Amino acid sequence: MTVAKAEGRPGRPSVASALQWAGRAFDSLERRWSRVAGHRALGGFLVGTFVAALGLIELNRRGLLPPPLDAALPRTHFGAVSIAFTLLLVIEIFALVFTLAGSVANSLGRQFELLSLILVRKAFIAFGAFPEPIAWASVSAALPVILADLAGALAVFVLVGVYYRVQRHQRITLDEREQASFVAAKKAVALVLAAAFALLVARAAWDWLSGRPPRGVFDVFYTVLIFSDVLLVLISLGYGTGYHVVFRNTGFAAATVMIRLALTAPAYLNALLAAAAAAFAVAVTLIYNSFAPVMPRPGAPARRAGDLR
Repeated sequence: MTVAKAEGRPGRPSVASALQWAGRAFDSLERRWSRVAGHRALGGFLVGTFVAALGLIELNRRGLLPPPLDAALPRTHFGAVSIAFTLLLVIEIFALVFTLAGSVANSLGRQFELLSLILVRKAFIAFGAFPEPIAWASVSAALPVILADLAGALAVFVLVGVYYRVQRHQRITLDEREQASFVAAKKAVALVLAAAFALLVARAAWDWLSGRPPRGVFDVFYTVLIFSDVLLVLISLGYGTGYHVVFRNTGFAAATVMIRLALTAPAYLNALLAAAAAAFAVAVTLIYNSFAPVMPRPGAPARRAGDLR
């Protein structure tokens, strides 16, 4: 009788039903994002924005733009590169959100990809502050900082390649229902991240249209990523409490903290922190591969990664 009553309560939401709804919503958005035509449209949008920015900046240099556009737009053509890179980063962050449901390791790799692009963008922002035409006298003082950012971006680029190459993706549970539930939980976190980032972008756009300096989007988003990474570590404990998996995921969250510090660190130190964060992620992955038990097939005994031939 008690079981019948428990089963006969219609309309009461549960965690499982909420995760199923989040999974369906995530899958629908991911399908739309992954369409080839959508990516072509995004590419065309970036090209159109870059060309339009060049034209508007030229009009602004001639004093032909009304306020608040004249204050919002830069007066050097390198500013168009910064605008295009900013939009590219916005697109890449949404792509990062969609990788979160597939692999925590790949999600961290995407974070490092974004970090390298942010460092390159900083170099172009510095160029945008120079008067045109660019002359050595106006560039020489800032050139060491620009070179440091570009060197940091290159180091992260190389280490990301190593990071992806050494990955050995394993499921944290052999139970199909538990694995599906874990993936659904990651999709729910990804949806919250996407909504938070969309709000940050909308706030920055409103600031720009209002003639105010846009508040930091990428810095705040990486702060949100730290909490989401910790949340995923805690969620994973419900599906597998193996020490090696917990330490690896916690190490990945620490790498996100280092990325966040690199975004706000002063010149030179930011590039060092970026490279150190990527190197730390590679080290955690290599050590995890060497010592973590390999997830066995059903009915097979667990082995260590070093026992594989």
